[in-house]
Amino acid sequence: MVEPKFHPAADVASVPRDSVKAVTVDTLSVLLVHTEGGIFAVENRCSHAEEPLACGRVKYGWIACPAHGARFDLETGEPLTPPATAPIRTFPVRIDGDTISVLLS
Repeated sequence: MVEPKFHPAADVASVPRDSVKAVTVDTLSVLLVHTEGGIFAVENRCSHAEEPLACGRVKYGWIACPAHGARFDLETGEPLTPPATAPIRTFPVRIDGDTISVLLS
């Protein structure tokens, strides 16, 4: 069985708790979000407005799109509030020493 390929995304220290960091992983804009629940990786694009999520508000395990306020669950990507109806992509995260790695699926 082939082991999944995790891509290095950022140093752990560059994403302190209660912060976000937009990175490019293999040509895809990924948003790393560090909350009390851990470090999450989501595509840096709202499924409704096609806007970057990097400036969005983060609370209680969700991120809000700065354009129209749609909220998405950081773990599942599911929309929690309108106007979004489609989920955003989420990616598994692995910490390798001091490096945050992301599995693009």
